[in-house]
Amino acid sequence: MSVSKLPATALTLKQFLQRQRVLGLYRSMLRTIRQVPDEADRKYLRDWAREEFKRNKEATNQDAIRMMLTQANNHLEELRRSLALARS
Repeated sequence: MSVSKLPATALTLKQFLQRQRVLGLYRSMLRTIRQVPDEADRKYLRDWAREEFKRNKEATNQDAIRMMLTQANNHLEELRRSLALARS
């Protein structure tokens, strides 16, 4: 009788890769938010990003996660464009 050394909730490769994309997006978002010049705006955006990612932490539907990733990428690009305009 062989016992698996993997935890009962081990991620599949697809889930692992998707998790890495989510974490990378989260890090990118926080890095971009650090560039916001106004402290109050920076805090608001940081709290918003953290809350959104925490709220969706338990999501398991792959299609829903892909949709949320797309929306988050859109928000990130919009923030980057706004920052670029503010600098120019």
